[in-house]
Amino acid sequence: MFNQTDQMPVIRRIAIVGSGVAGLTAGLLLMDENIAVTVFEKSRGPGGRLAAKRVPGGSADIGAQYFTARNPAFVPFLTRHAGEAGFGLWKGRFGYQNPDGGWEPFPNESRYVGVPRMTAVTRGLSSKVDLRTETRIERLVGNGQEWTLQDTEGDSYGPFDAIIVTAPPAQAQELFRASQLQTLADELDNPVSHIEPCWATAVHFSKPLEQPYEGMRCQDAVLYWIANNSSKPGRDDDGQWWVLHANPEWSRSHQDTAPDRVAQMMVAAFQRVTGCDAQPDEMVHHRWLYAKSSSDAGPGFRWFDDYRIGLAGDWLSGGRVEGAFESAQGLAEKILSH
Repeated sequence: MFNQTDQMPVIRRIAIVGSGVAGLTAGLLLMDENIAVTVFEKSRGPGGRLAAKRVPGGSADIGAQYFTARNPAFVPFLTRHAGEAGFGLWKGRFGYQNPDGGWEPFPNESRYVGVPRMTAVTRGLSSKVDLRTETRIERLVGNGQEWTLQDTEGDSYGPFDAIIVTAPPAQAQELFRASQLQTLADELDNPVSHIEPCWATAVHFSKPLEQPYEGMRCQDAVLYWIANNSSKPGRDDDGQWWVLHANPEWSRSHQDTAPDRVAQMMVAAFQRVTGCDAQPDEMVHHRWLYAKSSSDAGPGFRWFDDYRIGLAGDWLSGGRVEGAFESAQGLAEKILSH
């Protein structure tokens, strides 16, 4: 267990668990202030919800579909750390379906995507940090005023003065329980209850489809979102790839349904919503157990001073990609105030 004292040491070394936008943003901002940062990622590469799947001829964005930049600091941060060529404007037409079934255009707003895929953003951000991929952190071990991290292979890392966890709340809670940090685990009961699942399917059509919008938010029993992935900048597809996201209720009720069956039902819903009877010739799918939070309210970030452990992520700041940046920014400022 971590030992608290009256005189806490200066924070010079921080471990970050998770290499999505929140984890990489926090790492880069702290590194700017000469704090040593190590980022741990369980997957083969960075990304979090900025995920893309390799498909014949290219890739398809199966996670976050675009991001906004209402915070004036966000685009300059990305330009500096990810590179100007790593993201661009998606100049598509966007519409939403009203409760009566009719379609209306989205309000005008700049919407950005990674180029040539969403993961280009996190790949660029991660190039400047010490990133340990394929390392699943299983336990946090307090030793005096320092922390070490243990992975599922039995390897240890550290020592560190503080830890930032940017995993979804269910995974963060599991980590805290395994680390005998029950007080912190209990803090996540409510956030865990708000996290929603999502089935995603990408489908390919050999001939381009004629649709009034490149991005569509649906009022459908199955689908929540439809997007022409091939319309995004930097995609050079033969034919068209479309990405379909199921709504949370349907995704939860089909959480254990065979993926091929899920994809078939989502394609049928796509045909119903768009009035298109074309059959795709390629399909890939992905099940997001922790897609986004149903609660828009959030404290922005959490910092547990007695433990020197912080939480950051979009689920703490409105659920948007930009929210992940703002969450990490707020947490980094809190840590630096020490």
